[in-house]
Amino acid sequence: MPITKSAKKSLRQNKKRARRNIQRKKKIKGLIKEVKKMLSENKVEEAKKLLPEIYKSLDKAAKVGTIKKNTAARKKSRITKLINKLYPESN
Repeated sequence: MPITKSAKKSLRQNKKRARRNIQRKKKIKGLIKEVKKMLSENKVEEAKKLLPEIYKSLDKAAKVGTIKKNTAARKKSRITKLINKLYPESN
């Protein structure tokens, strides 16, 4: 357990930030999972409508340091590539 006042505050901050980071990562994972589920059910248009929301979540997480910039770019690229690969006629 922390002893000094500053160490106690640091612990509180770390817990709060960790909760926030976990929440952001869960949201990203959930959205990606939802898109993959929609694609397996051939709901391409609904999946495409979720893309901006995924992009926004990934960009925000990268901006605040929850995930790295290249990780966000990779995830965006892969989900877009998946949609375009499975359904090229709907581009």
